[in-house]
Amino acid sequence: MTSTNRLLSGISVALLTLLSGACKVEDTPPLPYEEGVYIVNAGTPGASNGSISFIARNTTTPTVDIFNAANGRALGGSVRDYTEIDGKGVILVDNMAAGQDKVEIVESGTFKSLATFQAPDVENPRFVIYAGPNKAYISCWDATGSGANTYTKSGYILVLNLGSRTVVKKIPVTKGAERMVLVNKEVFVGSVGGEQVLTVINTDTDEVVQPGIDAGVNANPIAFDANKKLWAYASSTNEMVRINPTSKLVETRLKVGSGPKTPSAITLNADKTIFFFVNSFNDPADNGKLKGETYRFSINDVTIQANTPFIRRLFSGLGVDANGLVYAAVTPSANQPGYVVRYQPSGAVVDSIKADIAPTRFFFR
Repeated sequence: MTSTNRLLSGISVALLTLLSGACKVEDTPPLPYEEGVYIVNAGTPGASNGSISFIARNTTTPTVDIFNAANGRALGGSVRDYTEIDGKGVILVDNMAAGQDKVEIVESGTFKSLATFQAPDVENPRFVIYAGPNKAYISCWDATGSGANTYTKSGYILVLNLGSRTVVKKIPVTKGAERMVLVNKEVFVGSVGGEQVLTVINTDTDEVVQPGIDAGVNANPIAFDANKKLWAYASSTNEMVRINPTSKLVETRLKVGSGPKTPSAITLNADKTIFFFVNSFNDPADNGKLKGETYRFSINDVTIQANTPFIRRLFSGLGVDANGLVYAAVTPSANQPGYVVRYQPSGAVVDSIKADIAPTRFFFR
């Protein structure tokens, strides 16, 4: 090879190396909280130590207090609820001190703070749901009293635009505004303030649609099922109420078991066909200690039996992931970390994972 050819060959190799490097695309590193389950830990009442933990998919090692880790500050209250809307996470924080309730908006996957909403916009936040692109609905009790006069004011739905990080409006609703379910372009709102109807809100106009649905005193919507029916739980009558969301008519009322036990942590599985719930009671023979078991029923059942438990344990929260794994929260006391037990759909134990104080709710992503 002549010197000229060697020179040309060297230049060609150098160009190929340069082009190869220029065309190489670096892999995007995974986000720290990208795929897995968030655990909402309420914390000790009055201690302002609520938090959110994260369990990555296919792991058993939790990451605790991820908001603090991402932002260098604690949430500063009891964590009520969490959901994600268009790349943003929405955290509800309830603080017993006046004016300290807030809503934290974070970046999904990193939990870095994007915005904070506080009083007077946020007073006793309860639940949050998706209500449209970049739109969050948050149920709030407003300021409260005590005892029989707890609900001194009407509740409201706080409407947030997560894109512009602004308050859109407050929609007045019944006292003790609580759980919400979105069906098409309508949100059904329940209460714990002694009211008898579910409030219906049009999400296009953010206005209440009248009349409401008479589902029973202290009824709260739970989920929209695979049969396109809305389910609510009426605590005053201990009934699951099935509603046609189009006609706004109650189709059936199913008593939940019998006796003095009270259902809680009612959740629907991912394919929207099976409900799970905890049935509990305070045992007078054991100094009023809270006891109970966990049950399930199909959306097609004509009765809800609570005789043979699915799991013979009391839990402080339930969730079901896309694979059918049941996540069951355990709260040993209000002053020590709890944990999460995972179960197969058969009821067989998979494993147990540490959480923080008072785990109550789950969000899967």
